[in-house]
Amino acid sequence: MLTKRKLVTVLSILLTITLALAACSAPENAQVNTNDQENGTVNLYTDRHYDTDQMLYDLFTSETGIKVNVVKGKSDELIERLEREGDATQADVLITADAGRLYKAMEKELLQPVDSQILTNNIPQNLRDENNNWFGLTVRARVLVYSEAKTNESELSSYEDLTDSKWKGKLLVRSSSNIYNQSLLASMIAINGEEKAREWAKGIVENFAREPKGNDRDQATAVVSGEGDIAIMNTYYIGKMLSSSNPEEVKVAQNISVFFPNQETTGTHINVSGIGLTKSAQNSQNAIKLMEFLASEEAQEIFAEANFEYPVHPDVQPAELLKSWGEFKTQDINLSLLGKYNKKATEIANEVGWK
Repeated sequence: MLTKRKLVTVLSILLTITLALAACSAPENAQVNTNDQENGTVNLYTDRHYDTDQMLYDLFTSETGIKVNVVKGKSDELIERLEREGDATQADVLITADAGRLYKAMEKELLQPVDSQILTNNIPQNLRDENNNWFGLTVRARVLVYSEAKTNESELSSYEDLTDSKWKGKLLVRSSSNIYNQSLLASMIAINGEEKAREWAKGIVENFAREPKGNDRDQATAVVSGEGDIAIMNTYYIGKMLSSSNPEEVKVAQNISVFFPNQETTGTHINVSGIGLTKSAQNSQNAIKLMEFLASEEAQEIFAEANFEYPVHPDVQPAELLKSWGEFKTQDINLSLLGKYNKKATEIANEVGWK
């Protein structure tokens, strides 16, 4: 296991490698290079845009000799591209945020199951597809954030409590077109049933402080500026804001607190950024090696420390910031259900006017 000092050293070395080999990563919408087959390649479609990821690909290459050709794009666009390319696709691996999108790719028969003892040992059952068509790599929790200057933690309890009239005009959340909110609502369907989930979504809309707009960071900013009292957002954004080069983002993050809802009942909603082997992978053995590497303790520690995401590997500890928020109970569901109920969640959001 990496020590703190060794981890910092590895990250520093990888940053140097990344800057030197920046040209190795294909630009967005580029065609991957499949000509270099002597030492082995793996072709990756990913919606993740973090320096940490490229560092990990470079480390994988240095350890295995397998070159990682990267094509970046937006999640839905990459899935559509895979579908359009069909058997002719050059992609071996898809990485995308949210179990709902991974499920969508699986439903479109764009992924294939992977039989890997390393992956099933390192990734808990609820964080991967039941037939191993996709695997979670990192976890993020969808929490409540608030300003202690306006809200006492004792007033908070659960997602369901957000529909109480005491929060009328005080709730901030981004659009229901966002996959994170679709998956949160899908989890409510999975746990409480469709009718209760509809009632919940209706109550959320009735308590909006403003029409949904912006991303998760914008919701935190709106809390600090006084537009509302409570925001729903993913945990890793808070870490990103605290380490931002933008002093205004840092200031916002320093003035909000984190609350994990439903600790006395069904647990806090979590989701993953995950990976799958494409159905038409031409470099499947190399692709599986990459998947196994990203699920290793070595890679998981780097994900956790540098990107403020919870590791999927049970033996890897979260970053100190995340530890400072304390341990928390999570929803006891397989994340495949977020994809299964995505369509119904979207329908409900439209029905109740969650724009």
